[in-house]
Amino acid sequence: MLTDLGSPLEAFRQLVAIVARLRGEQGCPWDRAQTSQSLRPYLLEEVYEVLEALDAGDDASLRKELGDVLFQLALLARIAEERGAFTMDDVIERINDKMVTRHPHVFDPAHQSEQDEGSIAAWEARKAKERSADSSALDGVPTHLPALLRAHRVAEKASAVGFDWPDAAGVREKLTEELGELDQALASGDADAIGEELGDVLFTLVNLGRHLPHSAEDALRTATSRFESRFRRFEQALRQQGLASDALDPVALDALWRAVKHPGSTP
Repeated sequence: MLTDLGSPLEAFRQLVAIVARLRGEQGCPWDRAQTSQSLRPYLLEEVYEVLEALDAGDDASLRKELGDVLFQLALLARIAEERGAFTMDDVIERINDKMVTRHPHVFDPAHQSEQDEGSIAAWEARKAKERSADSSALDGVPTHLPALLRAHRVAEKASAVGFDWPDAAGVREKLTEELGELDQALASGDADAIGEELGDVLFTLVNLGRHLPHSAEDALRTATSRFESRFRRFEQALRQQGLASDALDPVALDALWRAVKHPGSTP
């Protein structure tokens, strides 16, 4: 059991030492068997558990899940060190330098303050100074992000260099246009056109979310959780009445769903 470690830095150093021991000759067979590739699903799972803790507002769970993510990062850094790629010190040095460089308004006493220093546009402008002449403003968005989140980040980066609607009203007008084009594709029965227009609608919805208090990713996650909760109540209501959903006609099914969706209403 861990005792008082004196400081967060000492605690972190002990974590690095623990990981090194786990990977050592007398360490844990499971940890010794891991590779950078084999850890991918575990890292992703732990990050999503952090998101669940954030959504639940559960600080105890958040503390636990952040620790699990930190362990995965320390393990990945140790594996990289073993193959001579880099060390955890290199990782920390790189992020320290990056944060100081990207925040001159905080760390550079000689910096001349400008408007919106902390905005995404200002951040992207500072990043642009680090890029080569032939690079893109869209560089750096991981291809493995969830589709809605990746669309948000791509559009956000484009916005940072001035490619955007001025407000939500413009995006909402574009959404009407895209929905009309989707209707035309549906009427044509052209599968390729339908897929293309559906994608345009979704991308436009993502952009609408950027101009609203909730992003499309967060809004969809919340809506899915809300549907799941309601559907579970719907299943419970079916069981209590000895019914099966596929045995009800559409009108009765809709009435029961509405009763579950709005408790206290008359079916």
